Amino acid sequence: MKSRKVEPPDGGYGWVVVMSAFFTMGLTAAVLKNFGHFFIEIQNHFGVQASTTSWVTSTTIAMLHLGAPAASAMTLQFSQRVVIMLGGLLATLGMVLASLDLSLPWLYLTMGILQGTGLSFSWISANSMVSHYFVRWRPIAFAIASSGECVFAVMFSPFFKWLIDTYSWRGALLIIGGLQLNLCVCGALMRPLKKTTRPAQDTKDSLEGDATTLLAKRRTFFQCFLMRKPEFFLYILFAIFSAAGFFIPPLFLVPFASSLGMDKYWPAMILSVLASADLAGRLICGWIANMRLVRNLQLLTMVATLLGVVLLLLPISQNYWAILVFASLYGFLFGCVVAIHVTAIVDIVTLECFDSGLGLFMLLRSIGGFTGPPAAGWLVDYTNNYSVAFYLSGVCLIVSAAFVVLVDRLVHKRREAAEPQVYCAIDQQEDWETAKAESDTVT
Repeated sequence: MKSRKVEPPDGGYGWVVVMSAFFTMGLTAAVLKNFGHFFIEIQNHFGVQASTTSWVTSTTIAMLHLGAPAASAMTLQFSQRVVIMLGGLLATLGMVLASLDLSLPWLYLTMGILQGTGLSFSWISANSMVSHYFVRWRPIAFAIASSGECVFAVMFSPFFKWLIDTYSWRGALLIIGGLQLNLCVCGALMRPLKKTTRPAQDTKDSLEGDATTLLAKRRTFFQCFLMRKPEFFLYILFAIFSAAGFFIPPLFLVPFASSLGMDKYWPAMILSVLASADLAGRLICGWIANMRLVRNLQLLTMVATLLGVVLLLLPISQNYWAILVFASLYGFLFGCVVAIHVTAIVDIVTLECFDSGLGLFMLLRSIGGFTGPPAAGWLVDYTNNYSVAFYLSGVCLIVSAAFVVLVDRLVHKRREAAEPQVYCAIDQQEDWETAKAESDTVT
């Protein structure tokens, strides 16, 4: 007897997995999105420039992506459940040690490397688990799971500000670390798909073929063979430029609003509204993607371009309500991009290579996440103006959308070329079956 995984159930316990992923997203990505509250506090505490302070966040972002290959590889050796729980322990340890406030490089190590690695392990494994439990409802499942980031970000924005005012930024880090320990509970709920048994193959060739396939999956789980596909290579370029633009606005939106003389709690409310719009964008775009009115890559091109345009216009805001409008548009379009940019990998590399594709995607995406915030911080220091950070972000996202256009064209051409071959194979199979039936009749 041989064992194999069952087909994705597309429901049942899968919705428990989705809810567990919902909380995982909240305790990972939502925490990272609210790091902007600590930006000014850390900058004033150590008396350094914006570019120096931004390395704390950029290190976290880089490790979030660099840890993806290790997380993906560990899910093969163990399971998503184990990796998520390990990520929760690392994230908690990072925040607790960061609260000791030993030095700025100490924050790079704790809030940056430890926290980022923990977030990566939990985030990657939760997404992988959802993708294996769903096929038909995958866009909706991803949208619901990722919306946890938005729901928690709405609550965390004023909550983090209150923690900082009440317990200082060091006490706030300690409490947040305690909250992230709940990632271990989320991981415990991630029940791996059960394996079923089937009779051994009748021929030796079949047995060797199954063994070879399994061994190939083990060996090539995270290989660069996918980079030979031009469409995937271009999608990686999209990932780099989009990541450079993604992580700049949440980091500099609070300092930008504060520089206009707003009360300290108004910027926190802006982040909450942004997160609410983000939630709406994820759910609506996930629903649209599930209807398949347009191709995922076409939809991604449209929302990424609009997102870049909104960020280029955001700096013209000079009062609270104008910033609120642009922040809402930014949040909605950001949610649309997030809802489909991971599921689009399946369209490019197929589900069998999804884990490898996601690992490569996250690994190389770290280039943009690591360089974007420091580059924006350097521009802010050089011009003494927070607006340039949003200009840089907008340009990066518009450039990234151009790469998605090329990816969509290549994928569409590949499918058009494959259709005649599929029909030809079907015709040949039908001809063979017809000839066999006639032969049996004559016999």
